[in-house]
Amino acid sequence: MTILTRSVALSALLLPAVAAAQAGPPDGNREQLVVTGTRAPDPVPADRIGAALTVIDDEALTRRQAREIADILRDVPGLAVSGIAGQTQVRIRGTEANHTLVLIDGIEVSDPFFGEFDFGSLAIDSAARIEVLRGQQSALYGSDAIGGVIHYITLSGREAPGLRLRAEGGSFGTFNAAARYAGVAGDLDYAISATHLGTDGTVGTRGGTRTLDKTTDSVSVNALWTPAPNARLRFVGRWSDTDSEFNNQDFTPGSPTFGFAVDSPGTHVSNRGLYALAGGEVDLLDGRWTHALTGQIADIERDGFGNDVRDSGSEGQRLKASYVSSLRLGSEALRHTITFAGDWERERFRNTTPGGFAFTGRRQIRNLGLVAEYGLVANDRLALGAALRFDDNSRFDDTLTYRVQGSYRFDFGLRARAAAGSGIKNPGFFELFGFVDGRFIGNAALAPERSEGWEIGLEQELAQGAVTIGATYFESRLEDEIFTDFPPPDFLATPANRTTESRQHGVETFLRARLGPQWRIDAGYTRLTARENGVRELRRPRDTANVAIAWTAPEERGGLALIVRHSGSQTDNAFLDPSFVPTTVTLDAFTLVSLAGSLRLAEGVELTARVENLFDESYEQIFSFANPGIGAFAGLRARF
Repeated sequence: MTILTRSVALSALLLPAVAAAQAGPPDGNREQLVVTGTRAPDPVPADRIGAALTVIDDEALTRRQAREIADILRDVPGLAVSGIAGQTQVRIRGTEANHTLVLIDGIEVSDPFFGEFDFGSLAIDSAARIEVLRGQQSALYGSDAIGGVIHYITLSGREAPGLRLRAEGGSFGTFNAAARYAGVAGDLDYAISATHLGTDGTVGTRGGTRTLDKTTDSVSVNALWTPAPNARLRFVGRWSDTDSEFNNQDFTPGSPTFGFAVDSPGTHVSNRGLYALAGGEVDLLDGRWTHALTGQIADIERDGFGNDVRDSGSEGQRLKASYVSSLRLGSEALRHTITFAGDWERERFRNTTPGGFAFTGRRQIRNLGLVAEYGLVANDRLALGAALRFDDNSRFDDTLTYRVQGSYRFDFGLRARAAAGSGIKNPGFFELFGFVDGRFIGNAALAPERSEGWEIGLEQELAQGAVTIGATYFESRLEDEIFTDFPPPDFLATPANRTTESRQHGVETFLRARLGPQWRIDAGYTRLTARENGVRELRRPRDTANVAIAWTAPEERGGLALIVRHSGSQTDNAFLDPSFVPTTVTLDAFTLVSLAGSLRLAEGVELTARVENLFDESYEQIFSFANPGIGAFAGLRARF
């Protein structure tokens, strides 16, 4: 019996009880507000966004006992996760891993040097939610937002007050802990949290023996001060430090393991990030005209070690200042929102690799982006929006990106929506100027990647809103894609722009059910076709699927959650020949099953337990790099 078949059978054991539960509308039938789908300062209802949007709330993170964001993102339609120790990537709708804009509490956190974010470095706090907006969003956010936006948001003191603690241990020498204290004191809303993840790791290569240690520590502070009814001041600070052992591939000529990952004692990478945002808002004209000014910084250092000796390093820093002015006009029946935004950004980069081979001076790129956005809401049924952005870049040509969207809700619970837009991704410093002696050299002549796409979707509410099903069809086209070339005569790796087009299209479906106070079901399936000049693109599974069934005991005495995540077969490159001409290999499909449970011991105190990879699936996300087998973990969780 296959893992997927056993997972479906296990899920089926729960379905009779789920079906017997009394269906009813979600608690309070409250409107879900999101902040990622607009540049206006005010949150907007999720059902007014024309693009596909998924929100993973704090309840889902808690019940599924998610510890790293990469794991929980497998539960989002259209997303594919792949990674090894030291670098975990997420691809949205078949785009490249660096085509996703990543925000943490409104701060852009991608590494300016490498041009992308390592999802393996983000530990989930004790109270948070995640918004994933799919499709081209460069008209709102500029470079990077070709595939979409992933926004990790820590909850405010008003949303999750009190003290929260958790600690657990288990397989692979794992110890995890988190603490959070939050609340509201007069005009001040505050939240302070700290998280630690540590593991001795598992074997990371085929037939290897070396286990890969990893530790992640983070501290975050969020504060919102309201000195007057129409004025708000905000501060966000976050520090993170991840140290992860990894293995190299064997490129020794004549070696029987040439091109395969091999045990590499003494190799590890350290990734440190310091992020901060400060800003203020003021409302004028009886609250109809809002002005917001923010400044933010992301300062990231990365060091690599071989044989426990530092042999590579980089520094990346992003300074950003934004001004937003948003005017709301009209009546309850017909509302208009007109928003203008300006973003000034400076990215600095430095290669700190020792040895004297690489240029270690500091370089920088500046960008000024201007955004105009319009939104209309009619009778709380029809929502239309359009945005236009102009970017003036100190290195690349000026660009103009757009986004249009619409949504309409019918009386019988059907919502029809559509969106279209364009995106851009500027080359990162490593692609432009990177250098690894004898292995890689950057290409300063690279041009930005450009994309256009559209989508159409339907969502239907059933059982008085207790159940929602939906489907989205999307298409995208990418031009000037940056890829790694190995030109003769020395076959040294170097990036270049493709002259052909990359095309993606597919279907995303989801089911969301809240069956009484005890049962919650979230499921999704994606069928993706991603081809570059007719050739299937790497690390894009055609089929991905997930289901999470959560049950809460009466009087909240505990609960169980079954989580099934399936990733279909995908292709990868293997460099099995000293000429470095790649061989296309197929990575088998795999299904990961987790079971999480909790039991209330006393008021506010719970015993937690979790089994990951329940059926001990053996799988690879990247050619020849192994992944953890079955693991069991237990601990305590408290709220006061």
